[in-house]
Amino acid sequence: MLHPLVVDLDGSIISTDMLHESALRAFRHHPLDLFRIPLWLFKGKAALKRILASRAAFDPESLPYNQELLTWLRQQKADGRTLVLCTASDRSIADAVAAHLGIFDEVIASDGSVNLAGRSKAELLERRFGHSGFDYVGNSCADLAVWERANRAVVVNASADLTKRVETVCKVQQVFSRELLGLMTFLSVLRVHQWLKNLLLFVPVIAAHQMMVTDKLATLVFAFFSFSICASAVYIINDLFDLESDRQHLHKRARPFASGQVPVWMGVALVPLLLAASLILGMYAGHHFIGWLAFYFLVTCAYSWGIKRLVLLDCLALAMLYTLRIIAGAAAAGLAMSFWLLAFSIFLFLSLAFVKRYAELALQRLSGKERTHGRGYLTSDAPMIQALGIPSGYASVLVLALYINSDAVVRIYRVPEYIWGAVPIMLFWVSWMWMQAHRGNMHDDPLVFAVKDKTSLLCGLAFAMVVLIGTVGWTW
Repeated sequence: MLHPLVVDLDGSIISTDMLHESALRAFRHHPLDLFRIPLWLFKGKAALKRILASRAAFDPESLPYNQELLTWLRQQKADGRTLVLCTASDRSIADAVAAHLGIFDEVIASDGSVNLAGRSKAELLERRFGHSGFDYVGNSCADLAVWERANRAVVVNASADLTKRVETVCKVQQVFSRELLGLMTFLSVLRVHQWLKNLLLFVPVIAAHQMMVTDKLATLVFAFFSFSICASAVYIINDLFDLESDRQHLHKRARPFASGQVPVWMGVALVPLLLAASLILGMYAGHHFIGWLAFYFLVTCAYSWGIKRLVLLDCLALAMLYTLRIIAGAAAAGLAMSFWLLAFSIFLFLSLAFVKRYAELALQRLSGKERTHGRGYLTSDAPMIQALGIPSGYASVLVLALYINSDAVVRIYRVPEYIWGAVPIMLFWVSWMWMQAHRGNMHDDPLVFAVKDKTSLLCGLAFAMVVLIGTVGWTW
């Protein structure tokens, strides 16, 4: 006789915790809920789960399911076993997941009064099926009380120590091991590869020909790491707020939080730690830099909360965030911001922001979607975005040409005529980036793509050579 197979939800069938995700969704849609949660908790954990579940809808199809476990469960179902979904999550969530999967014969969940976890779950299942009258699939220490009363155990995503403890209270039928968090996962959470964008902080001292001024360079090193760590905190916030959108994206679904590889509570804990570290390092770069760093953080939070869902304003915000790096670098180095550099940066980064959005829309259109999840665009808007982005890039080259023709160049460069070589290089590079986006090759942030792209690197080298020759001259 086959015993009923009782299956846990959080951390077992799905690689996340629905209480944490419900709290995040509620906070994103209703920020003041952060202060209401302690009051709701006084009503009991089951009541808290019910309230949070009702505050914002979720899409059960987008959740990060444990596909290996689901394959095994479907086989058990085919073999004639009764499958029961039994979870501490609220009933509304459990019913939605069960309806989506279509493999469960019964659903047992928290009901707003009883939090069905640990001993409460164990006692209910014992009354329902009898002692040792069921097999149980679980993942946490709280499930030990259930395994004590089960016939056999299926252990999912558990540590080796927990698996050994389960073996002392119940016969283990099968183990679905978890992927350990390594250094590369942690680097992916911080998006360290995106730190390359923060090299823009060094642009003002390069443009002012003060790279060899030791104290300015040392200050900028502190500013770079401060800005990068702050940016990592912002990326985590953005990833946590964008879980459902990322899970519906062809490439972003593999991100650590969206895939469930890293629990969302860990991201919430990391953010204040990173911000504190960023502030400490930023103090060495001066109070002017701290002011721009704080402004960058506020703008990025506003972007994550709502601006990114507003057509066109999202691209303007992205261009501002790129440009803020250059302004913050000038503040850290104690340099006045050049009008020419500011105008060039705004137009260039606006074009790159349009590149990023165009590439996303083109990819979504290839997937057969008419709208982008979490954005205000239709996939049919891609040609219009392209039409806005290419002229923005060419406008930045025009600003560069006007700068080269100004008195400022004559004062800074020994042979300013050579600097004109930068104009065709920039024209080619802007055109090249848009060509790659049009061909569907722009899968990452445009600046990160440029660092990996051989043609872009050659353009950068040629640009640097032209500027160097214009600075020191050329001996034939």
